[in-house]
Amino acid sequence: MNPRSRWFRQLPFIALLAASLISTATVLAQSTNRQIGTQFTVTADPLVPRPHEQPCIVPLFANYTFAYFSEWQQTFAFAPPANCPGPWEKVVFEADFSENGGIQYDRTADIYLANVNLYFGTTPEPLAKLTNTWHVERDITDYSALLATPQEGDIELGNCTTDCSPPYNTYLNGVFTVSADLEFYPAQPGHRDDRDGRDKRPPDVVLPLVQINGSGGVNLPATLSSPTDQLSTTFTLPTNTERAYLDVVAQNQSNDEQWYACFPNDLASINELYGCGNTDFRETEITIDGKPAGIAPISPWVFTGFLPDQWVPIPAAQTLDFVPYRVNLTPFAALLSNGQPHTIALSVFNDDSYFSATASLLLFLDRAATQITGAVTKNTLTSPNPVVTENLQGTSTVTGTINVASKRNFTIAGYVNTSHGKVTTSVSQRQDFSGTQTIDFDTVNFTVLDQNTSVETSLSSATTVSSKEGMVVTRDQFSFPITVDLTYPVSSSPFGLTVATTQKYQTSNQVSFDGYVVHSTALSNAVNATDVSPPSSSQEYTFFDSDGAFYNCHIATAKNTLTSVSRGCRQDRE
Repeated sequence: MNPRSRWFRQLPFIALLAASLISTATVLAQSTNRQIGTQFTVTADPLVPRPHEQPCIVPLFANYTFAYFSEWQQTFAFAPPANCPGPWEKVVFEADFSENGGIQYDRTADIYLANVNLYFGTTPEPLAKLTNTWHVERDITDYSALLATPQEGDIELGNCTTDCSPPYNTYLNGVFTVSADLEFYPAQPGHRDDRDGRDKRPPDVVLPLVQINGSGGVNLPATLSSPTDQLSTTFTLPTNTERAYLDVVAQNQSNDEQWYACFPNDLASINELYGCGNTDFRETEITIDGKPAGIAPISPWVFTGFLPDQWVPIPAAQTLDFVPYRVNLTPFAALLSNGQPHTIALSVFNDDSYFSATASLLLFLDRAATQITGAVTKNTLTSPNPVVTENLQGTSTVTGTINVASKRNFTIAGYVNTSHGKVTTSVSQRQDFSGTQTIDFDTVNFTVLDQNTSVETSLSSATTVSSKEGMVVTRDQFSFPITVDLTYPVSSSPFGLTVATTQKYQTSNQVSFDGYVVHSTALSNAVNATDVSPPSSSQEYTFFDSDGAFYNCHIATAKNTLTSVSRGCRQDRE
């Protein structure tokens, strides 16, 4: 829940191939409650594919309720399944949420095991009278090392009803109920080696980055209130670390909830609509020992509180379940293996208060060696320097455009001497950001506030891994554009304004070995929604995998009711 949102309401072959494949997008799913004629929360996202074998199911917790701030954090105990000892072919996290009918704000929910994040998302706003339910699941096989021993876990969901501050305590009555479990699928003989030689073993070590609070505990998630705030942890890592990755989530909160529509600070006097500064450019900066080590884009997640009549029953892309962005830190593997403490940190460039953040470090070890040596040979990554161009006319009525652009090309490279020879990794990346705000503002009485926002963040990566066994080249593409057209005033709208939103999350991955393509994937998740009367929305989710998987699901709504579900939405598990 965001105070700014309340303003709107008030206004009205080889192991090397694993190094390339680990960069692919996390497979996840959201609600599949696709009942035509209903208003229950629904998405077009697929369920996680499962092996045919029966899993061992380990409950994490059942029917935990969240009604008051005093119960925002609840704990649970986990123990690995005794009848399904590892290794596992696949591990799937599942959670089921429900919320009674009534009035409540959208809330953030996250689940951790030993401070490692397993789930991060937000809730839909409730239906007026009916109990709403939704389901999320995620492939967490990469976190198998964490699941090999008993652990303590936490679920966090800040909510309030009668304990809210006035006047909210008189009418907020939505209560959340959550259950979660893990499905363990035992490894089958030969499951690690596909016909193309890919090594499918998960990381050997999974470690959380943690933010220590004033009482000696940790903040889950971390709070980054300014560009200088960090989620930072000092590690002394295994001396045989061969590869390293960082899974990153940075969630926009409070002033930054609609960061993609923020203005430059020199326009604060006309910044009445969204109320945030530091331009519409945000980016997560990763450092090792204070030096640049990688970047992660800030995804333009939209929560159902903005505006609630636009997001029933389809939420925006990933609203219920954020996708972590994976940063390849392998060029630094030799440095991280030298037996000395090293500090890995992340911060958010242009943070205007605030972002919630979590990050998990994934390590692959050379099991036949005790000490890795090598060096970082190249690092051209520098801090961003976005360019702002203002083309505005008028004083009492201001019209025109505000443009922000950031473009960088950089390469980070390094090598490790391993038990199987020298391995060199080079990560070359192109970062492109473009943002345009087109405005028509009455800056005297603020009786007209029309703003069209168009923002796109994209990253293009080429990772080259060379060894005596050959050369693996992985090409990754990421983009998450958003357009938001907001018009105020609109007398016929229940909130006094209307919003039309378009999102399109896109990723692709291609792996080549010695010049031959051996694997590729492509994913597209497009959502369109408008509360211009009558409200309507649609979502199309498409996934392709060269191993033979294909999924294409399209759903649509009218007047906040599900009206169509394509035949491509069917899956065996449904």
